[in-house]
Amino acid sequence: MVLSLAAIRTERLVLPLWSAADVAAIRAGSRDARDSDSRGEWHPEFPRPDDVAAASLWHADDAWGPRSIARGRTVLGSIGFFGPPDSGVAGAEVEVGYGLVREAWGWGFATEALQGLLAELDAGVAVRASIRPENASSLRVVAKCGFTQLRGTTDDGELVMVRPAQG
Repeated sequence: MVLSLAAIRTERLVLPLWSAADVAAIRAGSRDARDSDSRGEWHPEFPRPDDVAAASLWHADDAWGPRSIARGRTVLGSIGFFGPPDSGVAGAEVEVGYGLVREAWGWGFATEALQGLLAELDAGVAVRASIRPENASSLRVVAKCGFTQLRGTTDDGELVMVRPAQG
């Protein structure tokens, strides 16, 4: 299963992989995109705590790692997989995570970014997402993106939603 290292483009967004400079700036708590290779400027609320946590998943030249969610020249959040797919009894499966700065909520950017990322996957890969039950917005995002199965909850009480393999 190969996922491209190239930036993913949707109608309104670009999803470039993070570079070493991006990750160094995020880990340092820098809000200055000039310290990184990020395309454009970082929103004043980026990086969020979840973006800093995502930086721990980064590995050079890993297409399964974190990407920026950028609209125009502004980075609004991040999206990515928690590593390459696991091969289980039912086939390959990967976990996805995403998040946006509060100002970007309600514009459909999370749905568009997730749809763009999912469109790049091989048909045989199932995708799971863990979501707090009170996060109705994120539950709507995954529903719009084909996550139709509820697999239970995590130890932290998050709902595990699954998009079955396509095909």
